[in-house]
Amino acid sequence: MGAIAAGIAMAGAAIGAGVGNGLIISKMLDGMARQPEMSGQLRTNMFIGVGLVEAMPIIAFVVALLVMNK
Repeated sequence: MGAIAAGIAMAGAAIGAGVGNGLIISKMLDGMARQPEMSGQLRTNMFIGVGLVEAMPIIAFVVALLVMNK
């Protein structure tokens, strides 16, 4: 039963991270198209945002391992 819960948690985290990354990158490109002079700052903020979004699947993976080993 723990393996099923871990799989569902990982699937949700992967889907959420994919959607989140897509939104972050699309909004960054939209902002760069509107204000090209801000592209450096937008790119920096985009990398920070992507890093925070990618932390979610990593945490979900650790939690899934803990659930499976219980």
